[in-house]
Amino acid sequence: MFTIDLTLKNTPFPLSVQRKSAEAAEETYQEIMKAMSSGKPEFMELTCEHQSDKKIGVLTNEISAVMISQKSGAVGAGRTPGFFALAEEQQ
Repeated sequence: MFTIDLTLKNTPFPLSVQRKSAEAAEETYQEIMKAMSSGKPEFMELTCEHQSDKKIGVLTNEISAVMISQKSGAVGAGRTPGFFALAEEQQ
C-alpha cells in the first residue's frame, strides 16, 4: 500500500490517501504536482483506495507539499504520519 500525504498551508497535520500500486501512487502524485505548479487555484477531490468511503477535497493553491511513502504491515506501526515521521527517522 502506498500513501500520498498532502501538507496544507497553516495546517499542522497532513491529509492522506492510499493507493494499492506504485504506478497509481505515482500518477496521483504527478496529478497533484501538475495542479500545484499551474498557479491557478483549482478544487481537487481525492479518494482513498484503502478506505473507499474516504474523500478529500482541497484547493490546490493551499497545498504546500506532497509526499509518497510505502506503508507495509509492521514497518509503519507506531510512526507519526506524514513528513514528521521522516524527520524523526533521520535523527
